[in-house]
Amino acid sequence: MMTTVAFAEVPTPVGPFVLAVTEVGLIASGWGSRPPLAERLGLAEVHDSDRTAFAVAELNAYFAGDLKVFKTPVDWRLMGGSRLRVLQTLHQVPYGTAVTYGELATRSGSSVPARGIGSIMGSNPIPIVVPCHRVIAGNGLGGFSGGEGVETKRWLLTHEGYLQPTLLDF
Repeated sequence: MMTTVAFAEVPTPVGPFVLAVTEVGLIASGWGSRPPLAERLGLAEVHDSDRTAFAVAELNAYFAGDLKVFKTPVDWRLMGGSRLRVLQTLHQVPYGTAVTYGELATRSGSSVPARGIGSIMGSNPIPIVVPCHRVIAGNGLGGFSGGEGVETKRWLLTHEGYLQPTLLDF
């Protein structure tokens, strides 16, 4: 079934970003470099730029402001149960919008409480494409474990037009 993974490293305005693509689709992504992600997945690596090209093009288009809906196939096979349901629901949260942790729990139809949703967001294996940055606390932005933390979340939400730019953004 799933036997190999191809990687692509993409420079972005929020730091270097790595994409991992199986024969099925995007299985993982994140900030940093390929080796930690490769080790975590434990799949045989292939060098196949054709496999990663579509995901790379979409990520570049997203950061250029030209893409609002990712069509890159997602390989959900490393997830299950409530975590899978929550992340698949999150995948449908539109560009330029946000939901609270509690709203995401309700939308997903899971029994996971808001605090548990936060844990799922912190372990999201496919940030940006599965947009955990669009999940906010009822009283503010909440946390973010990717990139430079909450500042990366703020940048992404501003980029999408959910937050207004501040003087620091100019």
